[in-house]
Amino acid sequence: MEYFADSYDVIVIGAGHAGIEAGLASARLGCKTAVFTINLDWIGNMPCNPSIGGTSKGHLVREIDALGGEMGKAADKYCLQSRMLNLGKGPAVHSLRAQIDRREYSKGMKHTLELQENLDIRQAEIVDLFKNGDGLWQLKTRLEAIYTAKAVIVATGTFLGGRVYIGDVSYESGPDGMFPATQLSNALKRLGIPLRRFKTGTPSRVNRRSVDFSKTEVQEGDAHTVAFSFESETPPENKVCCHITYTNEKTKQIILENLHRSPMYSGKIEGKGPRYCPSFEDKIVRFSDKQRHQLFIEPCGLETEELYLQGLSSSLPEDVQIAFIHTIPGLENAKVMRTAYAIEYDCVDPTALKATLEFNDFGGLYGAGQFNGSSGYEEAAAQGLVAGINAALKIKGKPPLVLDRGGSYIGTLIDDLVTKGCSDPYRMMTSRSEYRLVLRQDNADARLTPTGYEIGLISEERYKKFLAKQNAVAAERRRIETTSLPVTDRLQQILADCGTSPLSKSCKIIELLRRPQVTYEKIKPVDISRPDLPEEVLEQVEIAVKYEGYIAKQEQQIKELRRIESKRIPDDIDYSSLKGLRLEAVEKLAKIRPENLGQASRISGVNPADITALNIILESL
Repeated sequence: MEYFADSYDVIVIGAGHAGIEAGLASARLGCKTAVFTINLDWIGNMPCNPSIGGTSKGHLVREIDALGGEMGKAADKYCLQSRMLNLGKGPAVHSLRAQIDRREYSKGMKHTLELQENLDIRQAEIVDLFKNGDGLWQLKTRLEAIYTAKAVIVATGTFLGGRVYIGDVSYESGPDGMFPATQLSNALKRLGIPLRRFKTGTPSRVNRRSVDFSKTEVQEGDAHTVAFSFESETPPENKVCCHITYTNEKTKQIILENLHRSPMYSGKIEGKGPRYCPSFEDKIVRFSDKQRHQLFIEPCGLETEELYLQGLSSSLPEDVQIAFIHTIPGLENAKVMRTAYAIEYDCVDPTALKATLEFNDFGGLYGAGQFNGSSGYEEAAAQGLVAGINAALKIKGKPPLVLDRGGSYIGTLIDDLVTKGCSDPYRMMTSRSEYRLVLRQDNADARLTPTGYEIGLISEERYKKFLAKQNAVAAERRRIETTSLPVTDRLQQILADCGTSPLSKSCKIIELLRRPQVTYEKIKPVDISRPDLPEEVLEQVEIAVKYEGYIAKQEQQIKELRRIESKRIPDDIDYSSLKGLRLEAVEKLAKIRPENLGQASRISGVNPADITALNIILESL
């Protein structure tokens, strides 16, 4: 029998990486919040690779932290190995990545939620939701408890209508053998939410005792590690090594001989899979000329012997998986602990959402994470944070948080989803941003901490430390602009060792740092006036000096972007009544409902002539 259980300001459905950030943000902003999950012991689970960060994803984690989110702090706390990727390239694409102790991370995040004021967490499956006549959302659990909320955030990950595929075997399931959320899909469809099917997958796990590491390459962590969180006072410690091995022609042969047994190629799987993280059998077909593929053998935690085989996702039958694993050097006798699988799930067409992640047609209903068509823990956490903030701000009657493409990777991620949509699981990449030299991971605090402070997620103490850092950066910039280094034999030798021309007279430090070959570290022996500054301060100054021309150009482009985006489009505009727009443009604009002219210009099917016409129309309104 149904019974009324409680009422909340915000209810979050799901406690993965999106749900965690959404619940914490809402509660920390003073809203009475509840987070519902099918299994409390799987909060913050990492059903795929137990790692956080990586190319462009490290940027997202830094931005989450700068706004006051939790992921960066937890990643630092439960880090097993830390590496900065792409150091051979420019600072725009440097990206931090950490291997994580997955069970400790999950336990830690659960405890963080348990300790949070204004937040309840409940193990219960939400099976129905709809809006009452009083404007409140009503939710029902499988146990027939009724809850009401002013706002609801759907962060269901891959649980919604989840179905696992392993060869000919298929069954309803969430990730890692969890129960799926089946009835909620029907409730969303009844509301008129546009759902579709996506697919993702994960590799087998093997027992460390059965791996011959002498046939693999050792991959150490960085000697000098860096924290994700700007609040972490000590860098994380490398506690484990990862290893690299390679597939071969025999591996390829087994895959090709058994393609007919793959549900991907037999047509059983209908959902679209991630383009940039394909299953191993898909890689074999798409890159048929490659003789081998690189694999990473990565630990899942300190208190387990499970190893993750990164790069070996598959939905082939279990016997085929075991056979091709045993062809790989070091894995000839590997004991499989968990079989690889593909999972299909329901998600929304994100063009049904606003830039706040609230639905266009359903006030107070928000989407976040894989439910919005993205892939990755970091993308999910970023959306969860924004959805949680906006739900709380709406309830408090405050203006929403809309992050634009010129200010953050989070803004780029959300703008891509809500204006362009996605035909397969969306993955963040540095190439998706037009302004990546400005949106570096190292300056995420300078870009977003003032916003986090203004919203209320950054404490006064943290903000004062941030301002002290910014003041130190400014003071050091003034010093190098006004301080000259005299010509000495030591300085000339340093310049010769750097492979750059000698000086004929004294030179301002800033002029030396503008030379590509010269760094702060190299001129340290002759820069006797340099104060004792943290490395992060010197890094900010040096990057700004070396790339200031390029940065200035991108900042001008961002200024123009914001000028265009300041031209708001009325919510009630009737595109069909406007003259000068092509039929395709009218259809796309009416469906996506862009909030400003900049957003409209990025919609597929809307061309520059349409934008010019729309701009003229807006000027006349």
